[in-house]
Amino acid sequence: MNLKRQRIAVCGGGGFIGGHLVKSFLMQGINVVRAIDFKPCEQWQQRSPDVENLVLDLREKAACEKAVRGVDVVFNLASDMGGMGFIENNKALCMLSVLINTHLLLASRDAGVEQFFYSSSACVYNREKQNDPQGTALKEEDAYPALPEDGYGWEKLFSERMCRHFEQDFGMECRVARYHNVYGPWGTYDGGREKAPAAICRKVIEAKLSGSGEMEIWGDGTQTRSFMYIDDCVKGTQMIAESDLHEPINLGSSELVSIDELADIVEEIAGTRLKRRYKRDAPTGVNGRNSDNTKISEYFGWEPSVRLRDGMAKTYEWIEDQMLSGRSESYVAAAVAYSS
Repeated sequence: MNLKRQRIAVCGGGGFIGGHLVKSFLMQGINVVRAIDFKPCEQWQQRSPDVENLVLDLREKAACEKAVRGVDVVFNLASDMGGMGFIENNKALCMLSVLINTHLLLASRDAGVEQFFYSSSACVYNREKQNDPQGTALKEEDAYPALPEDGYGWEKLFSERMCRHFEQDFGMECRVARYHNVYGPWGTYDGGREKAPAAICRKVIEAKLSGSGEMEIWGDGTQTRSFMYIDDCVKGTQMIAESDLHEPINLGSSELVSIDELADIVEEIAGTRLKRRYKRDAPTGVNGRNSDNTKISEYFGWEPSVRLRDGMAKTYEWIEDQMLSGRSESYVAAAVAYSS
């Protein structure tokens, strides 16, 4: 499918990934009819005046019907989510996002939408395969037998199945990408929903501004992850949406680092060295998680182009600018409710 020939709706368009996706599509001349988010428009992380920007609660079926009216392709990036601290302490809220995807699928079917894109997560993978900090690379088939992240991971895996069965039963084309830890400018960096890359940037900046000389690390620093820069996520999302791929696929980087190594990178960018206090009772998730990119490489010849060090430098610069401009506290209020 060539998206330039389609009318697009981006659900979660006021959030981090959704905002970048709308911006990228518009720059390519793709017809984004509307962007939809739960937050008031003035709190969207990015907003374009060139599209219809709707504030709707997509947990409600009537809102979903309005969101998808008159479009050919729906991108569902709407979800109540955040970093590990939020996920582990708000399992019911995470599970309620299943209403968003269910009602969007029903509304899309009834409206004759041609294709539905669902943003899933690496949190769908079996936790027993993620005990090794060396980070066994997770293949798509490792989602089964099912034992995903409690709450958020179960919602994502169930929603994947819903997409599969809507395609089988109703003939609506569905595409599913499993995002692995997306980061970059315009993402949440404080307030409790931020993820590790942004959180560490903020902590280093806070330490520099306060002169404290130290920062807190959740866990013991040995837990490992791979992180994908937002530009690669947007490019990969479009690539998958325009493909003929009918099964979920990893969209992430295979550049594995420990949290301590991630902190090293940020300290190097900042030109500082801090004492680390390890909060070992903090939520940390699994011990090791990495993206196996075999399938996406075979299908598309694709691998993320932005190295972690380069992406973190851009992210650090943006967060530092926000904090030095005094936007940190107001930005928290504008953050990610019901947006990916």
